[in-house]
Amino acid sequence: MPVNRNALIRYKTLDKCLQNRFKQWTLEDLIDACSDALYEYEGIDKGVSKRTVQADIQVMRSDKLGYNAPIIVIDKRYYTYEDADYSITNIPLSTQDLGMLSEAVEFMKQFQGFSHFRGLDGMVQKLEDHIYSQKTSTRSVIDFEKNENLKGLEHLDTLYQSIIQRKVIEITYQSFKARQANSFRFRPYLLKEFRNRWFLIGRRKKRSPVVTLALDRIHSMKHSNDVYLEDEVFDSDWHFSDVIGVSVSENVEAEDIQLFFTHQHAPYVMTKPLHHSQRTIHKDAHGLIIGLTVQHNFELEKEILGFGEGVNVLSPASLRRRIKTRVEGAVDNYNTELSVKGLNRAMMTLTQRGSSVLNHIYSRRELRKIGTQVDQYVTKSSKKSAGIRQLLKEIPTLENLLFNKNLKRIISKIDPNAFLVKATLFEKSKDVNWFVSWHQDIMINVDKKRNLRGYRAWTESDGVTKVLPPLDISKSMFSIRVHLNDTDAKNGALEVVPGSHKKQLSPEEITLITENCSPSLCEVGAGGVHVFRPLTLHRSGRITKQKKRRVIQLEFSSVELAKGVDWLEKKDIK
Repeated sequence: MPVNRNALIRYKTLDKCLQNRFKQWTLEDLIDACSDALYEYEGIDKGVSKRTVQADIQVMRSDKLGYNAPIIVIDKRYYTYEDADYSITNIPLSTQDLGMLSEAVEFMKQFQGFSHFRGLDGMVQKLEDHIYSQKTSTRSVIDFEKNENLKGLEHLDTLYQSIIQRKVIEITYQSFKARQANSFRFRPYLLKEFRNRWFLIGRRKKRSPVVTLALDRIHSMKHSNDVYLEDEVFDSDWHFSDVIGVSVSENVEAEDIQLFFTHQHAPYVMTKPLHHSQRTIHKDAHGLIIGLTVQHNFELEKEILGFGEGVNVLSPASLRRRIKTRVEGAVDNYNTELSVKGLNRAMMTLTQRGSSVLNHIYSRRELRKIGTQVDQYVTKSSKKSAGIRQLLKEIPTLENLLFNKNLKRIISKIDPNAFLVKATLFEKSKDVNWFVSWHQDIMINVDKKRNLRGYRAWTESDGVTKVLPPLDISKSMFSIRVHLNDTDAKNGALEVVPGSHKKQLSPEEITLITENCSPSLCEVGAGGVHVFRPLTLHRSGRITKQKKRRVIQLEFSSVELAKGVDWLEKKDIK
């Protein structure tokens, strides 16, 4: 039975309505839905008659088209499918349909290999495989890449119709970098698939740049009454000719790129070229050097990184640096994984010896950001050396960088109720060489505006008030020194006396202990931390080869001060 396009639109519309069980559909509702669909897709504004829709329902119920749709009427008024999972799109193909498709496939196979019909290559195999599985009632023998959970696929049909009908759409869109979605009018030209993701290409205005939108970032859309202006300049083949993927910069020239692939990876690149501009520059037993002429974009980087250790960027230098930085960042992600076993071992050492070192707590990227902010502040304030007191008050943006996931885990493991009471930067340049003798950190900074009666207190030249706290408060505290530079025996690493953290020592006891013990040297690499109890006896080592050394010391407690005295820099850890 031949079926015209208008009838197919009505059948598809009725099918969608009857599948929607969140609404009760009367015959009048179905008539309105079919009328709206015909107006949207075909521009027919005369509507659909009651008799036509009733006839459509009878055809869908019958075997004339092979639907046998289980359409029922509830309460003599509301239409729905008796089977909630039924859809006319799920029915198997008839023998006649299979025969016609087989003929179509055989016809299209004649054109495979011709340049003008390369777009049919995958389609023919898909149809052929589907026909085979339907005829033999067996599983498919070809499995094409698919992602059924991909967001945005529900927009495909609407966007396709908007392109062929030359309609402007209003899109609410939020990119991965945007904090919130925004709405704008868009003139769509092309739907493009890349790596099993769908993208929409078009312009916001006639003279604005061509924009690529990811369908999975579209929140909603609707048709606009704006006039659709034809773009005679846009040519999709030319637009994407110099790129891998979909990210195109109209003002960026393609550049010559050379990549070396090891001999294990060379066959994959030769049999599946990365781009139509690929050419072989050199090949030997060690590997393959190829050349590409493409723009440097995100997809190119992903393509290169996908080969892992099997590829090396030879030129240009900018791409080589970028890939090297990303590879180092990937290695950093593994190096900065703080294991449960390693953390427990460090905590046991802290309890027994009063001091422990954990390396690779910060990635190189995090270190660069912290170091840059510190250096910019020092340069701006014209400070030559020494350091910065009340560091987070002076540079508040450091807080989120310092308290990364690893540091928070360490703090929580030591004391889940801990809060920050002091943050200080100690900095030594290459031309400054000073050290601190043996001591215990027993003084704390307090708010001088409060009542300090009963405390041994004094105010230093910079206005900071210090007090000697009770021993129970000193024992509850701990310090974490964040090292922004490598610190070793030649560059002033701390020496500590293990086990000295259990009591406050007199000057005579400190002299006796340090003259008759072998201290431990706490060497810490850049990005590592040194955790210790403030009562741990320590000193900065004598430097034999001075280098730049920046250390941020963070001090913590979980005990409030008595008698109304407040910590000067108290800050809760978020």
